[in-house]
Amino acid sequence: MKAKIQLIHPLGKKLASIDAEKYGLLKKAILASLNKKKGMTHTELVSKVNSYFSIKEISFNGSVEWYLEGVKLDLEATGLIDRIKEGNKFLFLIK
Repeated sequence: MKAKIQLIHPLGKKLASIDAEKYGLLKKAILASLNKKKGMTHTELVSKVNSYFSIKEISFNGSVEWYLEGVKLDLEATGLIDRIKEGNKFLFLIK
């Protein structure tokens, strides 16, 4: 049986449990893609994470965007990344 990670939502909502290996891959890719000074939209982050996987030759089984959303919320809830509102869009950056 594979290890699972229970994802946490910033507002306390229930999220899925996902495979710990997928969580680790996405966490590393998200943190490598974001920086502290310039925020990134969700669409930009998905693109950057896909590029990261391509450059590192990582094969990801499943929908990167679906898993990324859950891990991104978990990283937000645990205080590793911030979501800020700029105009009419949200930007994500490392805390």
